[in-house]
Amino acid sequence: MKKKKLKTRKIAIIGGPSTGKTTLINALKSDGYYCMEEISRQVTIDAQKKGIEQLFLEDPLLFSQQLLIGRKNQFNQADSLKQDLVFFDRGLPDVIAYLDYLGSNYPDTFETVCGQFKYDSVFILNPWKAIYKQDNERYETFEQSLVINDYLVKSYTKFGYTLIEIPFGTVKDRIDFIVNYLSKQV
Repeated sequence: MKKKKLKTRKIAIIGGPSTGKTTLINALKSDGYYCMEEISRQVTIDAQKKGIEQLFLEDPLLFSQQLLIGRKNQFNQADSLKQDLVFFDRGLPDVIAYLDYLGSNYPDTFETVCGQFKYDSVFILNPWKAIYKQDNERYETFEQSLVINDYLVKSYTKFGYTLIEIPFGTVKDRIDFIVNYLSKQV
């Protein structure tokens, strides 16, 4: 009898700028989990190499189209992996949240894509002043991070997600929270 492959569970970790997403993703990778890295930094760096300092601010729609395509590709790639869990550093509805934050218009196809490609669970990291940092790719202030967080909640809720709040704590505590939560969902 052939053993049936279980469906890969896709887990998004979201939150505003500098909430600890990448740190968690890197720690999950170190613990042996398969993780899809955030692609917005690479899109930003690539644009900077072309002389565009902040593509997100200069052409938010082009930036967002690149993110939507990249995140959709990551989502589809996860289906071909032989993994029980795949973690994503941000998800597709982040694109809409950031465009809404800017007050930018976008094609209906953005919402269609977000509605078609659904994560199994979405964990949110709320803004945390103690760990907040700005850098070359992260230009938002802590106060802006609070507002962006509200847009993220609205965007994911709009697509039917129940967000699971990760409590403040050490990286290990946060990973333990995620793993314990997911182990109860099997």
